[in-house]
Amino acid sequence: MKVKTRFAPSPTGDLHIGSIRTALYSWLFARRYNGKFILRIEDTDCERSKSLSVQSILKGLKWLGLNWDEGPYFQTQRLDRYKELIEIMLNTGNAYKCYCSQKEIEKQRFKQISEGKKPRYTRVCRNLKIKHVSKKYVVRFKNPTSGKVTFEDKIRGKIIFDNIELDDLIIQRSNGIPTYNFCVVVDDLDMNITHVIRGEDHINNTPRQINILKSLNAQIPIYAHVSMILNENGKKFSKRDNSENIIAYYKKGFLPEALINYIIRLGWSHGDQEIFSFSELKKLFNLDSINKSSSSFSIKKLLWLNKYYINNLPVNHIANVLKDYMKNENINIEKGPNLKFLLNLYKHRFHTLQDMVSSFRLFYEEFESFDLQSADEYLISNNIYILKKIFNRIKNLSFWKIEMLTEVINNQATTLNIDLKKINMLLRVVLTGKKYSPNISSVMFLLGKEKTLLRLKKAIIFIKNKIYIQS
Repeated sequence: MKVKTRFAPSPTGDLHIGSIRTALYSWLFARRYNGKFILRIEDTDCERSKSLSVQSILKGLKWLGLNWDEGPYFQTQRLDRYKELIEIMLNTGNAYKCYCSQKEIEKQRFKQISEGKKPRYTRVCRNLKIKHVSKKYVVRFKNPTSGKVTFEDKIRGKIIFDNIELDDLIIQRSNGIPTYNFCVVVDDLDMNITHVIRGEDHINNTPRQINILKSLNAQIPIYAHVSMILNENGKKFSKRDNSENIIAYYKKGFLPEALINYIIRLGWSHGDQEIFSFSELKKLFNLDSINKSSSSFSIKKLLWLNKYYINNLPVNHIANVLKDYMKNENINIEKGPNLKFLLNLYKHRFHTLQDMVSSFRLFYEEFESFDLQSADEYLISNNIYILKKIFNRIKNLSFWKIEMLTEVINNQATTLNIDLKKINMLLRVVLTGKKYSPNISSVMFLLGKEKTLLRLKKAIIFIKNKIYIQS
């Protein structure tokens, strides 16, 4: 059997962590068995479907490296095929036209609830002999009323539904548009899908879809329903709850390798191993090791993984990715130190690439203003003398090396009888605008002699102006 899986999002919102996990599991399963991974856009809900969501879905999958072998297929481009099969089912008696209005159905449901019964369609139109009625209608699938639907879920084991508990599902709306559950069945049939990996919220759809497939004499796929992922508030990731778009993780500076590694572990494991490469996952992934229990999302764990990949992926790779982030922030990296040099010095300090961009900006362009609290504490009249001494000492340096800059700072602390920590903090504020920065000698070295002198001069002028205003 040639394995064929599919990822079939509806473009009614953006991809979130739960959606991506479904795509990832389906993608890996296909890759593990040298099969094919199909991308299908289920866009028959015309009122809620958005072209922007389609673009976001494609962009998110491409960023994560989840390439598809066929598609994307769009259900709205296959309407003729769905209607063809619906007509066949009407003729064979596997479907029927239902003329009940929404008001009539609501009335039936109200009566059933008041009698303590489970609300469901009463099948009043199931055996009507009327052939031509001008009244609006929907098309319903004639679900069996006896027997059971049994399927072996690859994650949950044997699942059984009584047919009597299943409604006669609407497969075509009154506007002539086929419904989700029917389109899914036809697509899986036509595309020869062998394995359907999806969220547990689809379990109740599965027996209905199996019955439709049986009515079409089709091969039944193997199903695997994965448990939900809970966000940090304990709620399920959902489009309706505005769960964060997967592209937001790109914008925040997460690496696709880290996100994939994190998501795969939300329900799947291979012993105690924490870190996986793509090539390893393609060899190791299987449905048998997926957990039945729900998983909890942790931003702290994701940040830890991202930091791991920043520090362990090749510097050239991180530098190339970082260039795009710098470009997006309109930072001209030609006017400053080599990015790879910066990374080698400082990458261990950061959890995300966006944090790097914020910190590295100071090496390529002037900061607009000093942090107010830091300026009040360090840019004061008593420190003008210290800054002038350091300015003159640096101005006369013949060689620009980190070791020499460190020596200058240490000598000034000794000569002026000032705590070294105080001088370092003062220079951090002067050269970066705030109290927190990497090692100040390395900052000076990367800024270069010209920028360092300019910022020292800028700080001296700032203090003099402040004294003037206060006097």
